[in-house]
Amino acid sequence: MDENTANTPNTDVTTSKNAQVIAPQDSAQPAVVIAAPTSSSERPANEQRQAYGTAKTENLRDSGAWRVLLPGFVALCCLALLAVPLLILIPLLSDSIDASSATHSLIWLWISMIVIEVAVAVGIIWGLVKIFMTQAGNYSRS
Repeated sequence: MDENTANTPNTDVTTSKNAQVIAPQDSAQPAVVIAAPTSSSERPANEQRQAYGTAKTENLRDSGAWRVLLPGFVALCCLALLAVPLLILIPLLSDSIDASSATHSLIWLWISMIVIEVAVAVGIIWGLVKIFMTQAGNYSRS
């Protein structure tokens, strides 16, 4: 028998998968176990887990009123976006059509402003309808 193995005490040492056992140089001292750091996916067994609010605990049902109110509000805003500038520009145009008016030479200005305003309003209204009206129509009542 080898003298190093004959005098070593038989000790039960439980080691983890990644632990290293360092054998002593002389036989009088027991082996030392150095545990490797655990990976981030492993959790200690005594760690408490606390669950916060989940979808199961929340009331996810809605009344469906937003499906009517939101498109109605968007439609009113689109109508106002188109109507308010026209309520200002059309009387200016009608006044400048009169030949005795001081603004008779500005007919081109009012017509071009009306065309530009309608084009911009149509672009904005198209975007708002695309965003709000189609989204509200995608959800069916269940």
